[in-house]
Amino acid sequence: MLYAFFQYLEAHYDIPGTGVFQYITFRAALSVITSLLVSLLLGKRIIGLLHKLQVGESVRDLGLEGQKEKTGTPTMGGLLILTAILIPTLLFAKLDNVYIQLLMVTTVWMGLIGFLDDYIKVFKKDKKGLRGIFKVLGQVVLGVIVGAVLFFHPEVVIKEKIPAEQRASSSVSDAFGEAHHSAKTTIPFFKNNELDYAKFVEQWGADPRRWAWLIFIPIVIFIVTAVSNGANLTDGIDGLATGTSAIVGVTLGILAYVSGSIVFADYLNIMYIPDSGETLVFMSAFVGACIGFLWYNAFPAQVFMGDTGSLSLGGIIAVFAIAIRKELLIPILCGIFLAENLSVMLQVSYFRYTRKKYGEGRRIFKMSPLHHHYQKLGYHESKIVTRFWIVGIMLAVLTIITLKLR
Repeated sequence: MLYAFFQYLEAHYDIPGTGVFQYITFRAALSVITSLLVSLLLGKRIIGLLHKLQVGESVRDLGLEGQKEKTGTPTMGGLLILTAILIPTLLFAKLDNVYIQLLMVTTVWMGLIGFLDDYIKVFKKDKKGLRGIFKVLGQVVLGVIVGAVLFFHPEVVIKEKIPAEQRASSSVSDAFGEAHHSAKTTIPFFKNNELDYAKFVEQWGADPRRWAWLIFIPIVIFIVTAVSNGANLTDGIDGLATGTSAIVGVTLGILAYVSGSIVFADYLNIMYIPDSGETLVFMSAFVGACIGFLWYNAFPAQVFMGDTGSLSLGGIIAVFAIAIRKELLIPILCGIFLAENLSVMLQVSYFRYTRKKYGEGRRIFKMSPLHHHYQKLGYHESKIVTRFWIVGIMLAVLTIITLKLR
């Protein structure tokens, strides 16, 4: 909104200083500051309202230290995160940008699924919440929408790097070819750093570029479902999911900026994605919202995000990574989410296998998800969270390094 307003002022009235709004970095800075202020200023009011409505967490007794003290802590605090993301985005982003529109749809859609889950748990007193089939169905629908838009929308294009010996000049503008639709994405550790999904349908004898969506959309569905559920599982102790998401968000913001800048794309020898740099404004709001929420969610938490927040954070991360063609970096960047997901899958699978084979179920971990295993070992949750953050930072650095490590 403000971007369009200042653009109008610059075009019609030539007011000094209005031109600064054309710079993505300036609007991204305003976005992160605004989201922080929204989180901090609205935080107490929303927590007070949740207290008044008796929207308290019902904690199962898992025998963990400090668990009983969390009973009654307000949940559904994800509403604060969503508000702090959407307000700066509406104010400072180009709202006609297809990537921004897709990310806003993702935020609202996943927030609605999480809200329904929390509402059923809190107000209907049903601890199971929204049935799993409906959660998955919602994630699948979002995956189909995202996949279809990113594959078929006319404004979603890339420019591929032209070898130096084939360029018309040494100018950066001649470093890339014409913008075109492509099913290519970034793959780490390979020489050309790119993978074309169309190659998977070549053996079918069909036109690869035309039918690559048959591979691309299912992959999008899987990633959206896996990452959103991973973030949901990670949200088990104070500040873990929030801080981890902020670290992931900073990294994705950097990747979006270099992918959307023809200068940095040329320097790093990566594909150039026109208009994708605008997503930095959205991701700045995302990071600011996470950090602002962490003010109230750090140990001892004054509020929990609930599924309203955790499903939204995971969904946003997944869609953002896919939009800037960095989804194959998710196993590295979101290693914490992956470990939490795998710990549950391994625990359940091994328990069922040993119960069937030996008549008694056995466990790999003392408890899953993984953070509860360390709680059972006697670590204080603040130490667990801090160490997980350190691992998350290391994974974030490794993710960025993969752009040049081939």
